[in-house]
Amino acid sequence: MAASTPDTAPAAPAVKRDRTHYLYIAVIVAVALGIAVGLIWPDAGIELKPLGTGFVNLIKMMISPIIFCTIVLGIGSVRKAAKVGAVGGIALGYFLVMSLVALAIGLVVGNVLHPGDGLHLTDAIKATGHDQVSADALPPVDFVLSIIPVTFVSAFTEGQVLQTLLIALLAGFALQAMGPAGQPVLRGIEHIQRLVFRILAMVMWAAPIGAFGAIAAVVGSAGVDALKSLAVLMLGFYVTCFLFVFVVLGALLRVVTGLNVFSLFRYLGREFLLILSTSSSESALPRLIAKMEHLGVSKPVVGITVPTGYSFNLDGTMIYMTMASLYIADALGTPMSVGEQIPLLLFLLLASKGAAGVSGAGLATLAGGLQSHKPALVDGVGLIVGIDRFMSEARALTNFAGNAVATVLIGTWTKEIDRDRVRQVLAGQLPFDETTLLDEGASAVPADLPEPRQGGEKELAKA
Repeated sequence: MAASTPDTAPAAPAVKRDRTHYLYIAVIVAVALGIAVGLIWPDAGIELKPLGTGFVNLIKMMISPIIFCTIVLGIGSVRKAAKVGAVGGIALGYFLVMSLVALAIGLVVGNVLHPGDGLHLTDAIKATGHDQVSADALPPVDFVLSIIPVTFVSAFTEGQVLQTLLIALLAGFALQAMGPAGQPVLRGIEHIQRLVFRILAMVMWAAPIGAFGAIAAVVGSAGVDALKSLAVLMLGFYVTCFLFVFVVLGALLRVVTGLNVFSLFRYLGREFLLILSTSSSESALPRLIAKMEHLGVSKPVVGITVPTGYSFNLDGTMIYMTMASLYIADALGTPMSVGEQIPLLLFLLLASKGAAGVSGAGLATLAGGLQSHKPALVDGVGLIVGIDRFMSEARALTNFAGNAVATVLIGTWTKEIDRDRVRQVLAGQLPFDETTLLDEGASAVPADLPEPRQGGEKELAKA
């Protein structure tokens, strides 16, 4: 027995050794190569676009089953349905307030910079602007009706996050009402969740290829010259997003939770890199769910806040639409007064919810909103088409940061967070398992009453 202990002890670290850091080094190298290819051989770079599209589609393929499993397990393991409703109400209230704050910040910066002064439109640019008006951006009533899927299964096949959210909520509450009879179903869903996360971990190894193709296509299509005349708008937008994330969200996180926003973002560093390379916050949605649960936020809070936030907490998109609208109005030589700006932006706030999940939602929402509320400005949308992809990266990063902070804040307000575990995770004492994206050995399904997950996550609704 004495000899077996030394033999066994060294084996454990070898099994858990994290080799995924090679993957993210490869992503950085792939981004650099993609930029080089896009600049040197722009036509070849544009042809590589399917590589990036294919990778993002692989990630999107996993989003619906991950959201379904996460929410059903979270709600099904909670005894009181009122707690789930409280979390949802707090989340929606917070999302609305932060969207208005983001709009206000964009409004102030846009009025200070006036980035569109002195530009002139051509007929070609006007035509390009009108081409961006998307029929997918639905009016409010149609948007609400679109949340209801045609069939139970179509919620998974159509890739609509809110449809999946609705089905998952219904299934979770139904299993909750079934009591002990629903436990076998919950355990089966738990096994499916582990399978889905394992598949996602395999898909992530294609990230360097996807990043290379996406970046090469963007640089090849836009080029350097297309960026020069719009540098002020881009710089202003990036600075505004930076201030919103690190000043507004950072201060809010510090005051409410006592946490440092830099520590949280360092923990989510790989997700930020993935978003930067794919220009899509959806590519990191499954990993955000897994990491927030690992951080110590309870399953119900993560399961409700993250998927809902991806449709309703679009801080980066709010800032983008504000600054882009002011930029276009200035470029057309018809600057808007504050009295004209506020109704337009409130309209765009509602329109953004109708375009949730639409590919290129920022530009499509802007064009569709202007077409409905102020058609004369649609001509100017063509001015920002060339740099929209570059701005979409800042939009996606800001949206992701906003949802990460929101999850921690709502977990704190509802007392559904393990503070000790948060400190340990952010200090690096409890590393995230990159191979499974789950805490192995943990069971989310209790035998009869909610129990803490292995690793420190607390179910605080036992009282």
